[in-house]
Amino acid sequence: MQFRDLKKQYEALKPEIDRQIAEVIQSGQFILGPKVTQLESALAAFAGVKHCVSCANGTDALTLPLMAWGVGAGDAVFTSDFTFFASAGAAAILGATPILVDIDPQTFNISPEALEAAIRQVLAEGALTPKAVIPVDLFGLPADYDAILPIAEKYGLKVLEDGAQGFGGEIRGQRAGSFGDAATTSFFPAKPLGCYGDGGAIFTDDDELAVTLRSLRAQGSSPVDKYDNQRIGMNSRLDPLQAGLLLPKLRAFIDYEIEAVNRAAGWYTERLKNHVKTPYTPAGYRSVWAQYTILLPDSDIRNALQQHLKDNGIPSMIYYPKGMHRQTAFAARNLPDTDYPRTNDISNRVLSLPMHPYLSEEEVDTVCGVIRTYFEEI
Repeated sequence: MQFRDLKKQYEALKPEIDRQIAEVIQSGQFILGPKVTQLESALAAFAGVKHCVSCANGTDALTLPLMAWGVGAGDAVFTSDFTFFASAGAAAILGATPILVDIDPQTFNISPEALEAAIRQVLAEGALTPKAVIPVDLFGLPADYDAILPIAEKYGLKVLEDGAQGFGGEIRGQRAGSFGDAATTSFFPAKPLGCYGDGGAIFTDDDELAVTLRSLRAQGSSPVDKYDNQRIGMNSRLDPLQAGLLLPKLRAFIDYEIEAVNRAAGWYTERLKNHVKTPYTPAGYRSVWAQYTILLPDSDIRNALQQHLKDNGIPSMIYYPKGMHRQTAFAARNLPDTDYPRTNDISNRVLSLPMHPYLSEEEVDTVCGVIRTYFEEI
């Protein structure tokens, strides 16, 4: 059994993926070009925004809007303490200070109440200027934008939605990728919409920002003269081979994959709800289940269950084993555990199970049967 079975997906989409790749090779156009433009248009239409600007990876997708907004030394960028490093690293690499915020214990997303408290603390200390907040759509579930957006507006912060895990998710029909001043996704292979390497994209309704982003992803070049660099940028372009194979993947994602992962999540929840704490989805929200993550009573039981699953040939993962405040890169800041009680608790108890659109009900039955057997034996 695979944790995320990319081979099954390729088998289902092989003829169209192979055709798209062959078309790129035959065209001889290997930097940007029509496949990238076609993909950007399709992604923007799906997300419900005016512009999609693709780039080389999800980290660059986070970094480029911050660059466009002039975020740098002396600025504070707020993000979740419980997420992948890039959500904070994108700010840090520009010289800004990531302010790590504790999470909601039900959704595992950034806590709006903790966010506002962190903003007030930064303002009271006076050493940094609050500039932006990066909410993360963790495990496929959009963050609480109903609460986050008014807080950001109140304090004059830009909102950059990190939709790498949540692209395709919804809040009352509004899709991830359309919240805030800009939004991002990653096409890392294991993401809900992934390619066969690295890739990323930025979404926005801001015409001026879109122009700036296209410049910044190409060394800051002018839109009319590529040898006139108007600003300092980076080399961050989506490969047209990746764009070509993402086109049929996006169609499958829209046509049936989102529905399929929600169906698989339903199978898991029905079978496990009396044995473990299953994921919480607020009313009006739809997840894309980048991970199906259960919560165990404590770390000992979590670790023992993971070993039991492994012994029975079932892969599982711990996302994430420690909060961002415990990362070595931020050790010099001496961020106290007492500021992140929910992250510390959740990171000790989470376990993610196999999840992908091609997961069968029989496979879910197998996973759940092994989990139930574990609890019967302890």
